[in-house]
Amino acid sequence: MATIQTADKAGTWVGIGRETLVKWAPLLVLIVLCGFFAAIEPRFLSTRNFARILIAASPALMVATGVTFVIIMGSIDLSMEGTVSVCAVSFAFCFLWLGGTLASWAWLALPFAMLVGAALGFVNGLIHVKLKIPSFMASLAMGFVGTGLAMVMTGGDRIRIEDELFRSLLTERVLGFPLMVYVAGVFLLIAWFIQTRTTLGRNFYAVGGGEDLAIASGLNVSRVRVLGYTVAGVFFAVGALLAVGRIGIAETATGNDFMFLSVTAVVVGGTALWGGIGGVWNTLVGVLIVFVIGNGMVVIGLPGYVQDGVLGILVILAVILSTDRKSISFVK
Repeated sequence: MATIQTADKAGTWVGIGRETLVKWAPLLVLIVLCGFFAAIEPRFLSTRNFARILIAASPALMVATGVTFVIIMGSIDLSMEGTVSVCAVSFAFCFLWLGGTLASWAWLALPFAMLVGAALGFVNGLIHVKLKIPSFMASLAMGFVGTGLAMVMTGGDRIRIEDELFRSLLTERVLGFPLMVYVAGVFLLIAWFIQTRTTLGRNFYAVGGGEDLAIASGLNVSRVRVLGYTVAGVFFAVGALLAVGRIGIAETATGNDFMFLSVTAVVVGGTALWGGIGGVWNTLVGVLIVFVIGNGMVVIGLPGYVQDGVLGILVILAVILSTDRKSISFVK
């Protein structure tokens, strides 16, 4: 009897060890990466370099945060590139039409862009839920639609935003970091509040943890999924605004590369693709890992394709660590 208890206790400790490893592995990877690059090139640890990393990461963090809500529900959203482009272009047109400076009525273009993102996310969710199209295909198609719409709106041209107040997102610095980093931090806190302090956030986890159980408990799963995509669209729009603030240009290509960066960051950060596990802080760590790798490899002089290879390996390792393959018979 004593032997059985010892075995059970040992099994428990093994289980706790694995859960702890899965929980803290992304942060440990981030720390090891920073230490590795700093050992090779001390300039990596400078405030100026960290600011460079965060400037590049801020738009992607917002997009990845939106994706996180959808993945927590056990779905996927691949519409971000089209949504970001449409939101960026819509903001630019509205901004210029209302005066071209935040000192005038052009500030209304900011909430307008977020409304556009919410609308696109809402439509995306409706197509997935009402037409019963897999989220992968529905969102990917919406991404293509968004990219095409942005092309039609701009005619392939670039729209420049030269307002000094708006560009202060990049040019004005506090403690060595530009304002856009702090804006991203505020919206990350808002996302955390939604995730942990609202009924909607708890419902995301309920749906991701088991849709049948959620339905049995009386939860309107379809409504939750549509709202999840809508919230994601708002954060895609915030990412678009930061992207425009960073380069001062809105165009069809504004949303390029966000799909790879955001999904990779969410997975590497430890949010499970099948839902119910993870959150926005995991995504923050994942985004930092992705951009620390990119920046560090530039600093030490390695080519870009090495970065892609390292990220691919990290995604595979993250999925292996976070997946209990004995309990999963089919990968969807």
